[in-house]
Amino acid sequence: MYFPYLRGRQFELLALRELAEHNLLSKKVTPIIEPIKPSSTLIKTMGLFIEKNRYFAVIHNPQVGSFNKELASLEANNINENLMKALQDKRIIKSHIINENSHAELDKLLSEGNKRDELLLINNASDYIDTYLTKFSDKKAKYILIPDKSTFKRRIKAKENRISLDDKFKKKARNADYLEVEDEPFSEDHLYYEEDGYLGFSDYSIVGADFFESGFAPYAVAIHIVYLDSEQKLRIKHFVSDTNEDFNDPAGKFYEALKKLMAWKSKTAIDTRGMREFTKHYERGTYPGLGTVKKLSIMHHVELVSKYLDGESNKYDMLQ
Repeated sequence: MYFPYLRGRQFELLALRELAEHNLLSKKVTPIIEPIKPSSTLIKTMGLFIEKNRYFAVIHNPQVGSFNKELASLEANNINENLMKALQDKRIIKSHIINENSHAELDKLLSEGNKRDELLLINNASDYIDTYLTKFSDKKAKYILIPDKSTFKRRIKAKENRISLDDKFKKKARNADYLEVEDEPFSEDHLYYEEDGYLGFSDYSIVGADFFESGFAPYAVAIHIVYLDSEQKLRIKHFVSDTNEDFNDPAGKFYEALKKLMAWKSKTAIDTRGMREFTKHYERGTYPGLGTVKKLSIMHHVELVSKYLDGESNKYDMLQ
């Protein structure tokens, strides 16, 4: 099972929504969203997953953004009411990041009628392992996401609900820095997670675990594309613009990066919705904006893993 972990930015939500809308997500894929603010995009995304009878995990105590602060300030309105309604649906998995306040936060969550064995938990700090073991001593959580480290595996031993969570994206300080490493390993978790004692695996896709409240205009445009090599290992290629002296002409820089992507794609058998959309922009000479570039790269990655889990990875192998 695969649990792509994304923050609730608009284009990350739109990536998941478009995949679900076109039935491109394996039933072995359950997205996790750590929302950064209550929004109509979040509500619509949850609504579509509910409509499609698909599971979708939402973290109730996000550690980034201003979700709970903004939610508390909302008066009774459509956003508030629709969000609360969606969060009560059985297909929305209630999720919790274990932290220093978890005893009280989990007590409140359980007092609202949620059951321990229906929760998804994220425990990514060794200081809070005891919190998990104490609160779930008599009944296990539905899923517990932990780093693939011996400290966690020694103490959180139940393999039937354990999910490995790791940041596979090696983020550079500047997009231009990816010119120095055009191709690198991404992940082998999809091959070995069961052998390693996990029910499933999770990562932060091509975004990475680091969170920044606001973006900025980059000097370089980079397109990050995950692919399966001849051994079915996931690798990632970085397609980067060349004229990176200032932040002017992002559309031209996008075309420079996209041209490199299209040259590489012509030598592969890769075919995903995200890749087809990139191809349309290349053929039409259109620039969709950097948010959409990220959306399409996420869509491509998650669909690729979906196909692999459903046994359809042969069509994505690199051509020799």
